[in-house]
Amino acid sequence: MTAVPGAERRRQLRQQRRQERLRNFWRLVVFSTIAGGAGYALLHFGWVLNGPQQVEVVGSRQVGREQVIQAARLRFPTPLLSLQPRQIATELGAALPVEQVQVSRLMAPPRLRVAVVDREAVARAQRLTGKGPESGFVDRLGNWMSNRQTEGVAASRPLTLTVLGWQPRHRSVLALVLEQRNQLGTNLQEIRFDPNGSLWLRSASLGLVRLGPPDSQLPRRLAVLEHLSKELPERVKGQRVQSIDLSDPDQPELGLPVPPKGSKASGPVAATANRD
Repeated sequence: MTAVPGAERRRQLRQQRRQERLRNFWRLVVFSTIAGGAGYALLHFGWVLNGPQQVEVVGSRQVGREQVIQAARLRFPTPLLSLQPRQIATELGAALPVEQVQVSRLMAPPRLRVAVVDREAVARAQRLTGKGPESGFVDRLGNWMSNRQTEGVAASRPLTLTVLGWQPRHRSVLALVLEQRNQLGTNLQEIRFDPNGSLWLRSASLGLVRLGPPDSQLPRRLAVLEHLSKELPERVKGQRVQSIDLSDPDQPELGLPVPPKGSKASGPVAATANRD
């Protein structure tokens, strides 16, 4: 009995499709083997950091390649893809005087790029720890900098400002004061946080200034202080302001020197400074 032409044709087509799938399967096996072998070779023999010259440090005037290698604990040779950029950036930020760190793995040619923004100490600082008082520095954002982080780093200008009572919770407030320090009286000398959080300033022109708690009223108190720093020199010419209390920004209180003997007033003088 002869086969029906249509059925034979369908059988041949099914056989051709099976053969084509088999060929495609073996092609996939071959290509995967080649790709895997090439990837393994690149990972272990091509994308490898063989020495310090393959570590790039950009954007810093303070941090060099050797400091980065030591802080990140890099060893050579090491596969490039085995390095974790986020982990390295965290380690560098904790160990070096840098404000920002970005770590990238570059493949052609293989190298590790570390882009940093330098941190600069803008004031000396003291804080109380479980082991007692500790001295250090702070940057413009109010972050603590240990003596180790500032080794070999020269400040752009002499540090005449001191921050006392630094704590992590004071960072944002301290950053605000540091940002405005040039408007808060001539030669700001001291920023002090009492244990209860009350904020004090001391400057050559305005003496001791009590700003009170660093709450939502602080920006207003700083604005009043900026106004007084411009107005007071003329209003109290010839007199040295001993203290200013801005805990109530609507009624600033000035402590003026004791009048000379023979004047009508006696004892310390307290005055209320009105804003025009």
